[in-house]
Amino acid sequence: MSARLVLLATSTRTAPGLLSWEAWSTLRWADAVLVSAADHPLRPALVAAEVVAEVSAYDDVDEHAAALLRREGLTVWVASPDGDPGLAGALARALDTGSGVEVDVVLGSWDLPGARLLDLVAVMDRLRSPGGCPWDAEQTHESLVEYLVEEAYETVEAIETDDDPALREELGDLLLQVAFHARIAQEHDEPWGIDDVADGIVAKLVSRHPHVFADHDARTPAEVEASWKRLKAAEKQRESSTDGIPQALPALVLAAKLLRRTADVPLPDGLGVDPAVGLAADRAWESADGDVGDLLLALAARAHAAGVDLEQALRESLRRYRAAVRTAEGLT
Repeated sequence: MSARLVLLATSTRTAPGLLSWEAWSTLRWADAVLVSAADHPLRPALVAAEVVAEVSAYDDVDEHAAALLRREGLTVWVASPDGDPGLAGALARALDTGSGVEVDVVLGSWDLPGARLLDLVAVMDRLRSPGGCPWDAEQTHESLVEYLVEEAYETVEAIETDDDPALREELGDLLLQVAFHARIAQEHDEPWGIDDVADGIVAKLVSRHPHVFADHDARTPAEVEASWKRLKAAEKQRESSTDGIPQALPALVLAAKLLRRTADVPLPDGLGVDPAVGLAADRAWESADGDVGDLLLALAARAHAAGVDLEQALRESLRRYRAAVRTAEGLT
């Protein structure tokens, strides 16, 4: 009787039992199906499918490999969750002795894109659960705010410096913050978690892209942006174009956001800005020859020398500008 050994590899990130047709066919035709432990995650699915799975625990990987190759007929070894370290090498060494056994690998399941996110969820749960990390266990949404802001800025810095390896790392740190906050939320009186977060953004993306997921027509980026703004305004039921802009943003970021949001609002020329100041800014712009960074740095230096808090001064001007916009929109 010929002998054939099949190593059935599965992903721990796929629900047990969701195997390929080739895997199930091999399992059903096998003369023997072996697993390393009685609590192997795939064993309940095998039992439900009426596939008898023998437990073949081992301490020595070389002895285990030799035992597998001594079996007759079709033997299926269902890989352990840890991947059975050293087994492939042990089988290769045993085959060199001329056992004549045919050895194949069958992929029963594999990771889909995004599957590693499940690992992050599991690790975060372990850190936050009893017996985990004391520091992680005591954190709150409020205590994590500084880290969320810091990681966001470090991500921006990686982009601005064109540091691709750093960007990959910083995006991971930023993703950790999302997973951390979602895990904390599971302990609320009305809990929600990472799946609710993902479900919410998926629903938002689909509803805000009717030109992709429905029959709305938008051919250019400008048309897409205009459609996004209309849908968002209707969804949020906002009155003013300035509503929903976080006032805690850094002043320069807040200024850019306000100016971009209010670009379609018909405003009087120089609204909220003293004409003399506006004229001086025009002259400074022309003399700087478009070097905005140096112009802002020079202005910051002058403000510092005069004892002016530039961040606070800009915020005060932006508050006046926002009030003037709402007046132009007929809201005040």
